[in-house]
Amino acid sequence: MDSKRLLELLQKDGRQTPARLAVLLGVSEQEVCEEIARLEKEGVVLGYPALIDWDKTDREAITALIEVKVTPQRGEGFDSIAERIYRFPEVTGVYLMSGGFDLTVFIEGKSIKDVAMFVSGKLAAMEGVLSTATHFVLKKYKDNGVVFKARHENERGMLML
Repeated sequence: MDSKRLLELLQKDGRQTPARLAVLLGVSEQEVCEEIARLEKEGVVLGYPALIDWDKTDREAITALIEVKVTPQRGEGFDSIAERIYRFPEVTGVYLMSGGFDLTVFIEGKSIKDVAMFVSGKLAAMEGVLSTATHFVLKKYKDNGVVFKARHENERGMLML
């Protein structure tokens, strides 16, 4: 079985049934079930989250991307500080980066004030954090390969000359 193709199909739509996946992959439903169980057991498949457009709900939330410069820990590199950061419930993602800063941290809060309090009171105050730069997400156009609001076919942008 082509595990890579199975993973791509699951990533695109984790709600597909084993029967549908079997048809797409040209294998038996049993083989699909066994392969998914193996991939889950090995920690390759970590979950099946829904991608939600929260702007279409009454939930008030703000997302921020924070650039973080840190001092790596002896013998552990960036892993130890990244783990301390991702344990906060506000944190939705942590990534080790190349370039001008070390970690990108995504957080969600109820307001700009909540984000500011997290950055100043928890993140920037952590041992090993040298500096932070916070950027607020104003609008999502595409997330995890899903377009949030596509332009209508007949919609035309203004032409600037």
